[in-house]
Amino acid sequence: MRVWKGEGTPDGVARYCEEHFPTSLLPELRTIEGFLEARVLVRTADAKSELVVMTTWASLEAVRSFAGENNERAVAEPRVSELLERFDEEVTHFTIVHDVR
Repeated sequence: MRVWKGEGTPDGVARYCEEHFPTSLLPELRTIEGFLEARVLVRTADAKSELVVMTTWASLEAVRSFAGENNERAVAEPRVSELLERFDEEVTHFTIVHDVR
């Protein structure tokens, strides 16, 4: 699982979720062999919202198809800087040990 985080105003985070993710990022992810699923989490407290994007992949090779050889580097289009006040330049990868649904 690949995890990326950002934060911004509630409006900016909402626009990321409603405008950017479903129309720009998700269509690109769906074209990559080995992409399995994505989840977007939002938490709002006071005047700030936090955003967590979690993508699940079949393998690190599939991640490299998306992120390139430096798969720890975040992939963020310039538009993201307009929507979020801050976001991680690097991502964190986790191995899924249990997936109970």
